[in-house]
Formats: sequence, C-alpha cells, structure tokens
Amino acid sequence: MATRIPLAERMRPRSINDYVGQRHLLGEDAVLYHAIARKNVPSMILWGPPGVGKTSLAYLIAKELDRPFFSLSAIKSGVKEVREVIDKAEQLQKFNQEQPVLFIDEIHRFSKSQQDSLLGAVERGLVTLIGATTENPSFEVISALLSRCQVYVLESLDKDDLINLVNTAIREDNFLKNDNIIIKEYDALLRISGGDARRLLNVLELVVDAAVPYNIAITNNFVLKQVQQNMSRYDKTGEQHYDIISAFIKSIRGSDPNAAVYWLARMIEGGEDPSFIARRLLILASEDIGNANPNALLLANNCFQAVNVIGWPESRIILSQTVTYLASSAKSNASYEAINKAQDLVKQTGDKSVPIHLRNAPTKLMKDLDYGTEYKYAHAYSGNFVDQEFMPLGLEGVTLYIPGRNSTEDKLRGSLKEKWKEKYGY
Repeated sequence: MATRIPLAERMRPRSINDYVGQRHLLGEDAVLYHAIARKNVPSMILWGPPGVGKTSLAYLIAKELDRPFFSLSAIKSGVKEVREVIDKAEQLQKFNQEQPVLFIDEIHRFSKSQQDSLLGAVERGLVTLIGATTENPSFEVISALLSRCQVYVLESLDKDDLINLVNTAIREDNFLKNDNIIIKEYDALLRISGGDARRLLNVLELVVDAAVPYNIAITNNFVLKQVQQNMSRYDKTGEQHYDIISAFIKSIRGSDPNAAVYWLARMIEGGEDPSFIARRLLILASEDIGNANPNALLLANNCFQAVNVIGWPESRIILSQTVTYLASSAKSNASYEAINKAQDLVKQTGDKSVPIHLRNAPTKLMKDLDYGTEYKYAHAYSGNFVDQEFMPLGLEGVTLYIPGRNSTEDKLRGSLKEKWKEKYGY
C-alpha cells in the first residue's frame, strides 16, 4: 500500500484566500497583498519561525503571478544547482517567457559564495528570488543580496488561527472528514505546536490515528500521552531542532551546566551549525546574565568570533567552555526588562522633546536659543557626577532599570542610590 502523504502536506493552501495568518502582510490594506494584486512582487526574504507558511506563501505568490516556480533547499543544493536554475531562467527570457520565481528554503544555510551566485540573476531580473529563513537575515544574508530584497517578517500563528486549521482539516481533508473525530480540548495540541502549523497538523494526525479506531474523544491528557509515546513519528521533519535549542537555553538560564552541556552535545551530534549555537549564547549572555556578570558577554562574543574562525570539531571545546561558564554564572535579566519597559514607555508617551540643556548646538542660531547652555559637564564635578535632569518633561523620576539581586548589581544599586538619593527609588 502506498504511503499516505502527511496531513500537513495535504492541507497546504491552494490560494491566497486559503492562507491562514500573516494578516499584517496579506490583509486587504497590507503591502504584500497589494504587490501581489498588482503583479509587481520584488525579490524578498521571508523571515519567521518554522511552520508559519513561508514555503506555502512563496508557492502561492508564483501561482498568483502565473510564473514558473523553481524550488531549492539550501541544505541539499549548492552553486551548481543555482546555476542550473539560472540557465533555465535565461532560456525562458530568450523565448519571452514570464520571469520565474526562485524559492530557496533555509537560505541562511547558503555560504557567501553560494549567495554571491544569486546576485547577478537578481540584479538582471532573471528571477524573482524568495528566500525563507528562521534566522535574522541581517546576520545570515550577505549585504549585497539583502539590499536587493525586501524583508517580510512572518509571525507565529495565534490561537484562533491554529484552532481554525484543526477544524478545517477535520472538515475538509479527504481522510479525516470520514472519521468521527471528537475534540473536547485543544490546549495540549496548541501548546505542543508552539504556533507551528506543520507541527500542529502532524500531531493532530498522530492523535487521530490513535483515537478513531477506538472512538476515543481527544482530550489534553490523550494528546500528551500519544505524543510522548510516538515522539519520533511527528518529529522527522526537524521540529526537534527547536525543542532542543529551547531546552539548551532554559538549562543555562536555570544554572544547570550538566543539562546545558548535554543539550549542547545533542546539537553537536545532530550536525547543528556552530554559529547558530554561538549566536544564541551571545544573546543569552546579555538577556539572562547581563550586569550580574559583564564578563559573560565578553566570553560569549569571543566564543562567537572563535567558532567562526576555527570550525568543527575544535570549536566544540570553546562552546563547551562558554556554555558551562554561562550556566554557572550569576543571572540577571534587569537590563532586558529595562529596555522592554523603556520601549513600552515610548509607545505610550510618544516622541517627547529633548530638554533644551541636553540638545546639541552646532549652529549660531541654536546657541542663541540657549541650546545646551545649562548642561552640566559631569567630569567637571566631584566624583564625575552632578545632579541634573536627563529625562523628558513629564517622565522625571520614572525608573526603568532595577538592578538584580546579585553581588555585582548590588554594588551598582548602591552607587546609583548614593548619586540619585530617592529620585529613582533605589
């Protein structure tokens, strides 16, 4: 008997109208929606987490534009395969055929030389490039290529989108619609999916296969039991990659070097990109350790640089040193919380004017208007500090940075309290 195509593949949308989520890009007033409607779509990078529809969107764009669609995976393809597609595009151009869409999945895994091989075709308009990535394109896509592409950020699907996907599959899929499927609880399905539509549908199919023969209603407990017993069945397409990096980060944040180095080994043995691991450590060193141990960021940055110079297998040693150090370090997310609160404050209060005494005065007119004249130069005062106002009018005394409870930040708190007395509540 032929192998049944997975539910996630069977449920791929067949038109833009069937596409779920990304209303900020595909809503009636959204920029990408209008570009598709005008059939004037630029080369682009689709950046977002797994299972949000990057591949489906690329295919649907080509379908809406009625153009040839070429698809490559950066994991399996190289310069040779890119060259072959470009040759085909050149032949189409000679016969006045429509410009093809070239979709490259996981474009962040292409080397610089592989990305360079795309530049000429994009510049000459031989292809409309659509690259998909789960990584920040600013780090992973060369600047010359990035400057020729629009970057569209795709978001994880929300609860309503995910429930809609489940119900649509049960109602419309050729296999599922004939089964008497009863879903009493959705929470476990949604939680396991993590906003990933592909994972959600794969888990749903797994659970339905176990429930239907016995007329069992699908509950949270039933879902969790089936997933634990059949983890490998729905994890063959690479979703475990994201679970392991999550466990890895949480182990370091939780100060368990033993668990952290175990998950590091899992990634190493699985062939994970060392730069991916090092970049996550760089973020964690600031987000979860911060001023509790400023040396953590220095070590993580040196690790990132060294890994990119040395490569496998030696860089595993540098990663292990960094991982065990970060996991064993004191932790603080105070600076992370501070920028979150500051951004929220800016959104709430708008663009407040910079106080006159803090403004730059590059022209005579500005000097005549007293720009900067009342500014007090801190180094001219005892202790390199003088009490003056640095916040905009109306935000005086608002506390955004609250030092964490650790020896290093306790010293920072004491210093700030000595300087500012009761102003910021330190």
